[in-house]
Amino acid sequence: MRKILVFLRDYKKESVLGPLFKLLEASFELLVPLVMAAIIDVGIKQGDRGYILKMCGVLILLAVIGLTCSITAQFFAAKAAVGFAAKLRHALFAHIQSLSYTEMDEIGTSTMITRMTSDVNQVQSGVNMVLRLFLRSPFIVFGAMVMAFTIDVKAALIFVVAIPVLAVVVFGIIMITIPLFKKVQAGLDEVLGITRENLSGSRVIRAFHKEEEEIEAFYEHNQTLTSLQLYVGKISALMNPLTYVIINAALIALIWTGALRVDKGFISQGEVVALVNYMSQILIELVKLANLIVTVTKAVACGNRIESVLSLHGSMEDGKEEAGAEAADYAVVFDRVSMRYKGAGAEAVSDISLKVKRGETIGVIGGTGSGKSTVVQLIPRFYDVSGGVVCVNGRDVREYKLEKLRERIGIVPQKAVLFAGSIRENMQWGKRNATDEEIWEALTVAQAREFVEKKEGMLDAGIEQGGRNLSGGQRQRLTIARALVGRPEILILDDSASALDYATDAALRRAIREMKNAPTVFIVSQRAASILHADQILVLDDGEVNGLGRHEELLKTCEVYREIYYSQFSKEEEVCGQ
Repeated sequence: MRKILVFLRDYKKESVLGPLFKLLEASFELLVPLVMAAIIDVGIKQGDRGYILKMCGVLILLAVIGLTCSITAQFFAAKAAVGFAAKLRHALFAHIQSLSYTEMDEIGTSTMITRMTSDVNQVQSGVNMVLRLFLRSPFIVFGAMVMAFTIDVKAALIFVVAIPVLAVVVFGIIMITIPLFKKVQAGLDEVLGITRENLSGSRVIRAFHKEEEEIEAFYEHNQTLTSLQLYVGKISALMNPLTYVIINAALIALIWTGALRVDKGFISQGEVVALVNYMSQILIELVKLANLIVTVTKAVACGNRIESVLSLHGSMEDGKEEAGAEAADYAVVFDRVSMRYKGAGAEAVSDISLKVKRGETIGVIGGTGSGKSTVVQLIPRFYDVSGGVVCVNGRDVREYKLEKLRERIGIVPQKAVLFAGSIRENMQWGKRNATDEEIWEALTVAQAREFVEKKEGMLDAGIEQGGRNLSGGQRQRLTIARALVGRPEILILDDSASALDYATDAALRRAIREMKNAPTVFIVSQRAASILHADQILVLDDGEVNGLGRHEELLKTCEVYREIYYSQFSKEEEVCGQ
């Protein structure tokens, strides 16, 4: 929790002034019972209406000053809390962006969303409440006890007994609930993860008529979370009735003792009323303090969860080199490369060796889970190799600055991801200052120009989040165009033409080959037709190289490739002749 509190350092003034004005408000509030006592003992007892009106004016003045101090304190506390949360979110988002795929896989998307939203909001509420009440409530409690001693020592001894008993109850409940609140937040993560999975996979769920099963599974997890929340809530709910019982018992003892003291002439009726008011103030403040502690407990649990993410250091160290050896013979070289995912029992790929000349097209094919995507993800260094070396332009990719390395590489992932905005804005992800001419050129190569021109506004046409208002093929063509806008030296198409028909797929590959300064292309595909004309075809089987060569060679020498090809031959017979 301490690590994230540094984001309050830009709000030192607000963090001091907020509690300070709350203490001023509390000081004026402690004077109210004394004024009431004076009204009773002097004004009412002597029938002095002028004195009563004067003291009522004092009460109004104290109320106005207290209200002004309270509003001022609320303003500073809110400003500090909101600013703190904004900086924390920014830092957390920036830190998450700095993590490698390994850490992203380890944390999980649903967990990161919870940290960025629910947890940060909870910490913000905690900071706000602490600045407003953390000093005020204890100040009122002990201040009321001190003021009680100034009135009558014997009666004030009741305060000395009641306050420690209340403290034991409050802090005892806190110690029990803190670990339970941590479990509640973990359960919330699980429910969020299931919700995200179901929403993103809603079409698949409906296609297989699994709605009822998923509803049942969600109900079970949600019920578990609800039961835990109810259990924690029941324990927390004990705080208010227990404190009320103790305070009311103390009030009874105070009134009894006060009556006896008044009867003997040690104190006046007004002073008894003042003592009761001070006890009531203690009750109110302890209820506030109890609620504050519950909020702070949740905030600390959430803060520790956020801190655990911020403390997670990326396993991938940035290199120092900005450029490779431009005169290198090979654009990409894999030298006995192996790679193991964190926590995996076996290597995803092993002993991969491959040399790729500039401008060549490399096809990567293999069965499901053979490691095709893993191989190409090593080129932009999404993951680090566990053995061997991957070189780009004659230099180990680990020596490059990640930004400079990835500027050279255009990547089209398996899942076509577009962002809410215009087509132009999405294209400029590939090149920040891309001109309309460059964008249209990329759209032409990607076979997307025709449908973009038909849209109202063309490049200014809107795209909804995730490209919901586009077909699968349109999304894939736009993501390919986005990668081409920056004129990459290396283009990676990771099964990115699966939604395209064979004619469009062939036209796309032909247009890429005919580009001026055509990039080195890696095509990961399940379609044999997509890689028939590649300069080299890498055949993977269970993470190992099963074959490497041209189409004609592999048909003769590689059984895995032959099986894949002939399983599709009847469907692609016409395409094969292109």
